[in-house]
Amino acid sequence: MKFAPAVLATLLCLPGFAWSAASDDAGVRAEIRRDMEEARQEIRDDLAKARAELDTGNLDVGNSLQFNGDGRRKSGADRNLPKAEITPRGDFLIDGKAVAINAEQRRQLLAYRGQVIAVAQAGIDIGEVAALAAVDSVDRGMFSLLVGSLTGSMQRQIKRTVRDSVGPGVAKICEAMPALHVSQQQLAADLPEFRPYARLEAQDGARCIREVNREFARL
Repeated sequence: MKFAPAVLATLLCLPGFAWSAASDDAGVRAEIRRDMEEARQEIRDDLAKARAELDTGNLDVGNSLQFNGDGRRKSGADRNLPKAEITPRGDFLIDGKAVAINAEQRRQLLAYRGQVIAVAQAGIDIGEVAALAAVDSVDRGMFSLLVGSLTGSMQRQIKRTVRDSVGPGVAKICEAMPALHVSQQQLAADLPEFRPYARLEAQDGARCIREVNREFARL
């Protein structure tokens, strides 16, 4: 959930943040606006591609839900599990091979895939809001830019904007964790091959909220 550092790093690398002191004021403003609009379009294009890939690609069950702290809970055996995927048709693949399933198991797999994709889509939406909010903050505050870098006050403004923009959306993702846990447990009970991949815990929703609050407190 660490949007702000990545956004800031992206912005600081944008062409146009290393103008020479001799640049004409109006020319600098025009260049900033061009760079900002290019950044916005690149963000939209990249995230549109990510959304399309979610809908049409296989869902990687082992890596689709990763939260801070998950890695600490995984055993060595968990990390060595073969790759498991749910296809758009509801097939369950382990190491590329389809597991034999019945109609009810396919329905459950498709329902679970839909839940995970909804959470992933929400995450993409949050990333887009955060990135665009950061770009807009720079654009609106361009008169406060120092030559070659962002001022400390501008960085703080971007962080506040990102925090305020994404907070509600992140909370909704955390609130979705209990339902995902229930779906995982049901699939694990009805489809034994899925059982090793059901890693969500009942308290992950509360853990998610605590970690988000901790990250936001650092902004």
